[in-house]
Amino acid sequence: METVEAYLVRKSEELGLLNGFLANPLTIRHPRSAAEVIEQKFHLAAALKAEHQLHDWATTETAWTHSSRPRSGPFEFKYDYQRADLEVRGPSFYSSENGALGETIYTASGMAAISAVLMASALVLSKADIFIGPNSYGETIELIDSHAKHLRRVELDGLTNKIALPRNSRSRILLLDSCTSAVGFEAALQVAQPHIDLIIFDTTCFAGGSRRIGRVLRWARKAMISVVMVRSHNKLDSLGVEYGRLGSAVFIENASRRDATKQQLLQRFLVETRNAVRLFGGAALPAHFPPYVGGTGYRRLTDQRVARMLQNSIRTKHHFSTCLAGLTNELHFTHGLYVTLAPARRLDENQTRELTAELCDDLSRAYLPVRHAGSFGFDFGAAEWCRDRTRDRYVVRLAIPDLPGSLWDEVTRAVADWWMAHERSGMRSSPDSTSASKAISRSKLVSHE
Repeated sequence: METVEAYLVRKSEELGLLNGFLANPLTIRHPRSAAEVIEQKFHLAAALKAEHQLHDWATTETAWTHSSRPRSGPFEFKYDYQRADLEVRGPSFYSSENGALGETIYTASGMAAISAVLMASALVLSKADIFIGPNSYGETIELIDSHAKHLRRVELDGLTNKIALPRNSRSRILLLDSCTSAVGFEAALQVAQPHIDLIIFDTTCFAGGSRRIGRVLRWARKAMISVVMVRSHNKLDSLGVEYGRLGSAVFIENASRRDATKQQLLQRFLVETRNAVRLFGGAALPAHFPPYVGGTGYRRLTDQRVARMLQNSIRTKHHFSTCLAGLTNELHFTHGLYVTLAPARRLDENQTRELTAELCDDLSRAYLPVRHAGSFGFDFGAAEWCRDRTRDRYVVRLAIPDLPGSLWDEVTRAVADWWMAHERSGMRSSPDSTSASKAISRSKLVSHE
């Protein structure tokens, strides 16, 4: 388990990395607490964005001046009116070890990326079956059901042998989502000969250097199936400060050189996805590219952040499975970055939202670093409501942060105590937070003193 001192040294490196990309660096202090880390990092990110805007004041949507190519750190941009033809030169968000080499289209968000790919499929495949793992990202499912009527959704529900069956007259797409359960994800990769025309792989919940990404790409190469990797870069790729809304689609050719049909398939997807981004106005904003991406220091610090979150997650799952038997929902997501809790009685969306807000309010009043936020990958714990489609119920999602293990263990115990007290009372009442307050005094991590 990482010590508090080691955590603060590592966070000081992150602060130094961000500060080093400012033309006029700020005076930063060695952090004495997690609260100081969070505050200084968001402050530095705001300064970076402000400095970028001041420097590129002449760069507009209409590209009225062509005096120089706009930049953001190592990224260089070229575009004409409304960024419809945006070209980006710069480092990949994925590590080179994964061999994620392919043409990249950047978009205004992760949803913009997958929306463009799915809209492109209507022109490339006309009608197709899209196989989806259990509890894939809810908005992706909503998008398919509402706006991709040419796609027939097939739920795998753990029965991954469906993708091994001989194909019928319809084309087949496998949507492999990094936010599905570990069991479902692993089951898909055990299919030796999947009969699939294209894999759409949402990597958002995996770090860019994750070995699981490499496993999927090797699996696809062996089966000679091309892959389109879609991703939101607003989660794990910005050192926990949500630098800006940014997404991408990376097209990786795995078809045999003798299979011209498969090669043409991916090329048509690339062309039509680019058109969809242009026509739906989903192009990326240059200002949203984190300038600190690409260097060895960035990659090392990002990998360390995710590793610490995963270590915290292992202990959280163990504690919840032991102390909250019957009150947990899914604890074993393939990404390992969050867990879900379920009340004994079924709640609707509004009730679950209120329950989540109350949990966060009570823990925050005890000075515990938990916020009501609908994302993950932060330096603080984040709780939000969500819907479990597999079990058809609303649950509370707790995203595991990059915090010292000792502090997060205290938060984990406080959450479990709160949850048990809430269930015992049968009504939304706050549990005694004395133990949480003692944990804060012992850790001395959230004090501003």
